[in-house]
Amino acid sequence: MDLLSHHLYSSPKVYLRELLQNAVDAITARRAEQPDSPARVRLYAEGGALRVEDTGVGLTESDVHSLLATIGRSSKRAEGLQEARSDFLGQFGIGLLACFVVAERIRVVSRSARTPDARPVEWTARDDGSYTVRTLPGDARPEPGTTVHLTARAGAAEWLAEERVLSLARDFGSLLPYDVRVGEEAVTGLPAPWDRTYPSPAARRVALARHCHELFGFTPLDTIDLNVPLAGIRGVAYVLPSAVSPAQRAGHRVHLKGMLLTERAEQLLPDWAFFVRCVLDTDSLRPTASREALYEDETLAGVREALGERIRAWLTGLAAGDPERLAAFLSVHHLGVKSLARHDAEMLRTMLPWLPFETTDGRLSLEEFAQRHPVVHFTRTVEEYRQVAPIASAQGIGVINGGYTYDSELVEALPSVRPGTAVAELDADTVTAHLDAVDPAEELALSDFLAAARARLDPLGCDVVLRAFHPLSVPALHLDDREARHEQARAEAEEQADDLWAGILGSLRGSAPRARLVLNHLNPLVRRISSLGEPELIGTATESLYGQALLMAQRPLRPADSALLNRAFIGLLEWATHSEEGR
Repeated sequence: MDLLSHHLYSSPKVYLRELLQNAVDAITARRAEQPDSPARVRLYAEGGALRVEDTGVGLTESDVHSLLATIGRSSKRAEGLQEARSDFLGQFGIGLLACFVVAERIRVVSRSARTPDARPVEWTARDDGSYTVRTLPGDARPEPGTTVHLTARAGAAEWLAEERVLSLARDFGSLLPYDVRVGEEAVTGLPAPWDRTYPSPAARRVALARHCHELFGFTPLDTIDLNVPLAGIRGVAYVLPSAVSPAQRAGHRVHLKGMLLTERAEQLLPDWAFFVRCVLDTDSLRPTASREALYEDETLAGVREALGERIRAWLTGLAAGDPERLAAFLSVHHLGVKSLARHDAEMLRTMLPWLPFETTDGRLSLEEFAQRHPVVHFTRTVEEYRQVAPIASAQGIGVINGGYTYDSELVEALPSVRPGTAVAELDADTVTAHLDAVDPAEELALSDFLAAARARLDPLGCDVVLRAFHPLSVPALHLDDREARHEQARAEAEEQADDLWAGILGSLRGSAPRARLVLNHLNPLVRRISSLGEPELIGTATESLYGQALLMAQRPLRPADSALLNRAFIGLLEWATHSEEGR
């Protein structure tokens, strides 16, 4: 009893759900045999005690010994009811024990509707595991049904207070099919908000938005109906008004035959649908033993796929008939749609004119970008894009930033949904090839300058190249690729490692091209530096151009790069002050 009542359930509040569940199942069992029987559940809370009355099927003395006194036995398995078991909420025979989370004593008085001459029977149990059973006079309970009395344990009286009981009853039982009240306050409110009739679509949207705010605390961007009749699913998905991380666990509210099962269902929707929160009622999904989560089986997998299809159909409908609402949605949740589109060619084809990407032409869709450029160039990282974007744009090369989540995968999938489109990754070699070469005679005249610059940057694993390119305002461009960065990282690790690891890392040495500092021969500053006659000053100026190029590319600085920047800055200050003193 301690294990089941204190360790099976996550919160004491589930005690009330179990009481409601037992009462509703008892009424369902009675109505299976007596369709016209009353269907009422009444809860009365007062003075640290709670009384729950129902007009259900009731129990005989043998039922009490067999069902209440034996863990795991349930009336839902009783002979003659097996075929109707799917109509019941509870099926594990342990629900009443949840009441010991808040109660030190449980008293049950019941009269069977199946055996009209049977006298009422009383079962009284304590939290130490002891119980007593006795029959009562006929007037102790004149009508069939069951009354459960709870006496609060020390420190748990607040859970049996009327206000708390009413709040929990409304939370758990608002969609139950029978008349449930706490005192005189109604608990149930059928039909469900998504099944009610409204005077207009606008009125329905307003009502559902209010319902979403009450449940989840936000006003939705839009509402998606989630009706899957074959799976017994009815409900809605509310679109979040602000962006969320794909890694954030979504909590969905799931009702099982009207009873709230969980408000933290995480596996209900596909992973890509992280931009919605759902509330639904089902009669097909299986609960776990604690009835606080869904059992992962083929049925749940099928429901997950069907609900994902409903959300996919909603997106397709927006693209076909309501582009303004789609644009508003994508401005917030484009990441979720990209996640879907990378696995769904039809969705990618539908969303091509709408999904935004960062490009050298501004924020465009893949369709617009592909119409402007015969070859769709892209980079795999944000750093690479920042390196090449200004220069590539000036040379007339269109580039897409594929460094954001899913973007490079979608660009590479473009030819599969847009035949004839050429897609190519843009690397440092491609950019360098598009830059104009300097006249050989001019480059030869600057050979001393280039030699001094190369000598200064060689320890950093960087070559110096002279090219002519636009814009003129850019004096230098730092270019490398992933292979060059990997080789650079390997070389740094080899320098810092002991003999053993240095030997291992040395054996991994590759032949990858080194990073390049491309100096712009059209830039006035570079021209002035190239005319200097002092090798030491040329080296200091080259280090400054190297550091400025790294900063412009927003690349993370290594310790050696930071030291170089400081050294170059101090060197230039010394040269400037020395020049002033010489005058």
